Amino acid sequence: QVQLVESGGGLVQAGGSLRLSCAGSGRTLSSYLMGWFRQAPGKEREFVAAINRSGGTTSYADSVKGRFTISRDNAKNMVYLQMNKLKPADTAVYYCAVRRTDYLYTTSRDYAYWGQGTQVTVSS
Repeated sequence: QVQLVESGGGLVQAGGSLRLSCAGSGRTLSSYLMGWFRQAPGKEREFVAAINRSGGTTSYADSVKGRFTISRDNAKNMVYLQMNKLKPADTAVYYCAVRRTDYLYTTSRDYAYWGQGTQVTVSS
């Protein structure tokens, strides 16, 4: 069983930055695809970014390309999401998720384990 705990969310003004962290436990996550998703009120959960096992390949939603960067530290069982140039449209609960694969899945149904989420609010 894998446990995931997100942190780093908060309230920030438009144009600002936040760095989300996700700590994994229960298993060594170096064999897992790691991803970030988000869900705004009244909307479906959507893909944000994913990173493969080695960290050498990433995928991003078009809405965050050039502003967000996903990274991982396998030695620490961590995945990060650096978010720059934040917009009010980025306001959502952000979730990290993992699956034991090296394929870059971008849909939520393809991920096996989820954290509880961390709130990000961007004010205009």
